[in-house]
Amino acid sequence: MRLDKFLKVSRLIKRRTLAKEVCDQGRITINGLQAKAGSNVKAGDELIVRFGQKLVTVKINEVKETSRKEEASSMYTIVKEESLQDKNQPF
Repeated sequence: MRLDKFLKVSRLIKRRTLAKEVCDQGRITINGLQAKAGSNVKAGDELIVRFGQKLVTVKINEVKETSRKEEASSMYTIVKEESLQDKNQPF
């Protein structure tokens, strides 16, 4: 399945056009390699997505063409979330 479609179906990103833009900006890697919107993903792949000042690492559990809202979160597991903020700056 295409990366942009997976991001939309799994509801990691709400709209497919937004998912495509995020991919085109180079903010997503698949198994350590920079990904494009048309990159194929499969179960077992690890995605790293940069959302603003946060890095989210996700492991893909399963790939479905469609999913209901309740099922979407079962398609992936969040491995870790880390902040990109500079440690020297006051909060």
